Amino acid sequence: MTAIDTTVMSTVEIEAERLRRKREVALGYRIFASLRWGDLGDGHITARDPEHTDCMWLLRYPVGFERATIDDLVLVRADGTTLDGRPINETAYHIHHPIHEARPDVVGVAHTHTPWGTPFCATGRGLEPITQEACQFHDRWAYFDDEEVQVLGLAGGERIAESLGLNQAMLLRSHGLLTTGTSVAETIAAFVTLERVTEAHM
Repeated sequence: MTAIDTTVMSTVEIEAERLRRKREVALGYRIFASLRWGDLGDGHITARDPEHTDCMWLLRYPVGFERATIDDLVLVRADGTTLDGRPINETAYHIHHPIHEARPDVVGVAHTHTPWGTPFCATGRGLEPITQEACQFHDRWAYFDDEEVQVLGLAGGERIAESLGLNQAMLLRSHGLLTTGTSVAETIAAFVTLERVTEAHM
């Protein structure tokens, strides 16, 4: 999938694209909730803003995944502040901002702790093309083997972004799964598929 070139879009087109991305983020959170992921608020989905490309949209804290709407999303600046002062999950900023900064092709980033993905990430094993779904990630995944399981600052997120490289997916040791995409919809679809892949590996 090719990223949309927002540099040639009109103001009306930018607003429409922004709304689409925000809707997909809110829907992504609700999909995760329907699968009983993120019950403790342990995860995040972000979308790059199509106009202010160094900013990202994120669910305000402490809204539950199952209640997410576009009105609950806040625009987070590159320095971690929000335009309206509403609180966010700071770990989301620490993990997602460095990825968005390092990967201009990435529109969406998703991460949460899942029943199969998190235990599989603790095994130290990698992905193998053992199912049809797993082939989607062949040569498109990375493993983050780092002592900082709980990402407390941007330095940890920068190491994650560096380890991710140009890959679509990442296994974070003893932590969970992470996916990226050139749209939020692609990111969410990849995440759901990756969870199925890790289940097949267990």
